[in-house]
Amino acid sequence: MNPDLDTPATRLYVTIDDLLIDHPEWLPERPVIGIAPKLSDAELLTLAVIQALLGFTSEARFLRHAHTHLRPWFPYLPERPGYNKRLRHSGQLFQHVIAHLARQCPSWTDDVWLVDSTPVECGRSRETVKRSDLAGWATYGYCASHSRWFWGLRLHLICTPSGLPVAYALAGAKADERDTALDMIAFGDLDSTGITLIADKGYRRASFEHQLNQAGITLIRPNLKSEKQRPGGRYLKAFRQIIESVNQTLKAQLDLERHGGRTKPGVGARILQRILALTAAIWHNETTGRDGPARSLTAYDH
Repeated sequence: MNPDLDTPATRLYVTIDDLLIDHPEWLPERPVIGIAPKLSDAELLTLAVIQALLGFTSEARFLRHAHTHLRPWFPYLPERPGYNKRLRHSGQLFQHVIAHLARQCPSWTDDVWLVDSTPVECGRSRETVKRSDLAGWATYGYCASHSRWFWGLRLHLICTPSGLPVAYALAGAKADERDTALDMIAFGDLDSTGITLIADKGYRRASFEHQLNQAGITLIRPNLKSEKQRPGGRYLKAFRQIIESVNQTLKAQLDLERHGGRTKPGVGARILQRILALTAAIWHNETTGRDGPARSLTAYDH
């Protein structure tokens, strides 16, 4: 294993293993009678994080790599169909572990949040769109930053200035960003009192800002030409660069757009795999005092 990945992977496995001993209700449902899996759930999630950090978008290629290089750490390694099936049934487990790791990070208590969404393309050809199991969830949408239309979903993300995911959601490409943000805050079991939320102009709406204020959140966004200068405007550029760099980390280093999912559970598992990898890296970097930006994955991606 990559020496830089050895310690965080070991820490992650031990943490998840202890967590599942305390919370067996988080485990995916299995038949009462049957053969227990040889690969534990803690090992499964650790493998998923290693795959994402090493940049393997193909599960088959990753498992071949694992058989050659990871045997000392994982005595049993599944074949691709079993690995894929286990991941697709672990969505709730992914979410519980992400939430637990995030809350262990010092930056979890930051009083500034950043919100944005980024495209998750799910197909390009018309035949794919017609046949896809994602039809009805995935839709056509427009990506302004790349000036192009796409067919797929959007990953909505609320994070701290360190890049730590606070809340996230996968929604259709045409879903309203403001409504999705409100849902993430409402259903994310978050203490939002005293929070400053920094957003782009797409989050402009009086009723949206009013609902945020009721939740104890102050919105900072670009002002319209017809508006008076809004407070906090001088911070916008710096903080917007942070959320853009977080999205770039998900796309460039964790291959968000090359997820390869073809079903709802498949897409969900692959997106959660990448969010867990980002959260685990920040958790390790922050709790060990590692030098450099907490969201930096450079040490792990080779």
